[in-house]
Amino acid sequence: MPEERSIATVGAGLVGSGWALVFARAGYAVRAYDPSEEVREGILSWASDSLKDLAEIGLVEDPDAILARISVHDTLSKAVEGVFYVQESVFETVEAKSAVSHELDAVIGDDVVVGSSSSGIPASQFTEGCKNRARFSIVHPVNPPHLVPVVEIVPAPWTEQVVLEQIAALMQEVGQVPVRLTREIDGFVLNRLQGVLLNEAWALYQDGIASLADIDATVAHGLGLRWSFMGPFETIDLNAPGGIEDYAARLRGLYAGMVRTPPPGPWPDDVIARAAEERRAELPLEDLAGRRAWRDARLSRLASFKKNQGLMG
Repeated sequence: MPEERSIATVGAGLVGSGWALVFARAGYAVRAYDPSEEVREGILSWASDSLKDLAEIGLVEDPDAILARISVHDTLSKAVEGVFYVQESVFETVEAKSAVSHELDAVIGDDVVVGSSSSGIPASQFTEGCKNRARFSIVHPVNPPHLVPVVEIVPAPWTEQVVLEQIAALMQEVGQVPVRLTREIDGFVLNRLQGVLLNEAWALYQDGIASLADIDATVAHGLGLRWSFMGPFETIDLNAPGGIEDYAARLRGLYAGMVRTPPPGPWPDDVIARAAEERRAELPLEDLAGRRAWRDARLSRLASFKKNQGLMG
């Protein structure tokens, strides 16, 4: 039974705290750790507030029981005692990932599996020197993971196949939607797809084609409505009388003609500054946290709707 087995979450920022909820609501005892005392002190309070919101819309039952499964520990070694799986969610740099991976490598049991929440850095860049490297893999969620279920599982060249099977099974068990990559690639699948859209959005804004608000509206009230429950291939399969082959025959020339040559480089500093000025006029910096909470509340209600409609993966 899940309650008889423990999982450690290492790093308790927005992503790590969300992971704690994912595992606790599935019945696992969660041992949370963060090197920052200030962050550690806020874990249970944030989890309690989040669980109350989830309970109000029917996404969880008995929030107090879920919260009771989460314990907070002040050292890494204490956090990983007796666990079978570790979800690492520390700062997104090779240095930070490498440091925590080697620390974990020194204290985990012989059969413990480690998943990293890295959003784009392949595991081969920070686990090569670990003696247990065959049991390390990327397990990349979307933020916040307790509301957005997709998880990318990306093996390093030395990750054992049985480990990948164990991770995929665990993710399905706890209500996530595992997406398995066959090998490493920078940015994985999700951020490569997001990157294409972002690069084009920045280029459209830089060229003065549309404002930030209008570009956002195109996605929020257009593309995003369909993409909230189906992917791009199913979308185009339904958008032509003869399905995907018919769609490709009709429109592949149009899409080929939209490719930017040369492709856009790094987003220019002056364009970023202009975009930031526009966004801060719309949403002052001090209101970001409140807007983030607003986003999570809407995501939770969307998740509730998708669950009721059988669209959760």
